[in-house]
Amino acid sequence: MSRTEVKSPRRRQGEETRRAVLSDDYVARVEAATTRFDAPFQELITEAAWGNLWSRTEWTKRERSMVTIALLAALGHTDELAMHIRATERTGATEADVREALLHVAIYAGVPTANTAFKVAKQVLADMQQGKPE
Repeated sequence: MSRTEVKSPRRRQGEETRRAVLSDDYVARVEAATTRFDAPFQELITEAAWGNLWSRTEWTKRERSMVTIALLAALGHTDELAMHIRATERTGATEADVREALLHVAIYAGVPTANTAFKVAKQVLADMQQGKPE
């Protein structure tokens, strides 16, 4: 997006919500790595995922975090799963919440899928406890 282009209210809300959930540092790294090729994708997810879905008030950020973790785990998206587990520091979801979401994955999406998700979660949670950066 060029500096002279006007951002929509949904885009501004999305940027604010994305920073609140994923951190200013994370968003700054994504923005710095964005190219002309993937800029439309970044705009799409900022407006749709962050400006619309994550900015809705019907669920708390904690509730939305738990559902997102379960969905990402069930679909085997381990990089995004790790990112959202790290985001629990800002969403209010606890280690117990993560565990409960992954137990649901075991029953509804399969034990092998949950096994992989538990491995990712254990590593990310250990890194977080040791203060390792994202």
